Amino acid sequence: MTSDPVADLGRAFDAVGELIAQIEPEQWDAPTPCTEWTVRDVVRHLVGLNLLFAALVDGGPMPDQREDHLGTDPLGAYRASAAAVTAAFGAPGVLDKTFSGPLGDATGLGRLRIRMADLLTHGWDLARATGIRADLPEDLVEESLAYIRVQMAEHSRAGRFDDEQPIAQDTPVLDKLAAFTGRVV
Repeated sequence: MTSDPVADLGRAFDAVGELIAQIEPEQWDAPTPCTEWTVRDVVRHLVGLNLLFAALVDGGPMPDQREDHLGTDPLGAYRASAAAVTAAFGAPGVLDKTFSGPLGDATGLGRLRIRMADLLTHGWDLARATGIRADLPEDLVEESLAYIRVQMAEHSRAGRFDDEQPIAQDTPVLDKLAAFTGRVV
């Protein structure tokens, strides 16, 4: 991560957004490594979490997670939700503030790092499902993997990730992140 975590989050959102922009109409119903979800479901999850994190951070009303926030413009919904959560994290003092959530208390910076790790991991899922090259910032993937490793040493995987999958040491870091979060690479 650079010295500006909010800008880094923006870079990650932009990279995944470029991937989403390349999804062809017939690919939206394709299965993904998240066995219960299609490509559209993964993007719906990303948008839903963006809206949830924005509400958590700026104190707004919580979005209905059962609602399909994608509508007829999944890319537009993704970009709007990414802008909202980036703006929320960029507000003065947010990164130092402590927020309570279903998984416990964490600073704004901690929440941002969790959001980024989830985003990049699902970027891998989308790339695998569609065959589109994932050009995700390697420095952010490395940071996310390091952060998630520490988090999982302190918290249970239950309900968050499947068991870590074996992977060769010389594997690209994005594949290492995917394998650590339970994906078969």
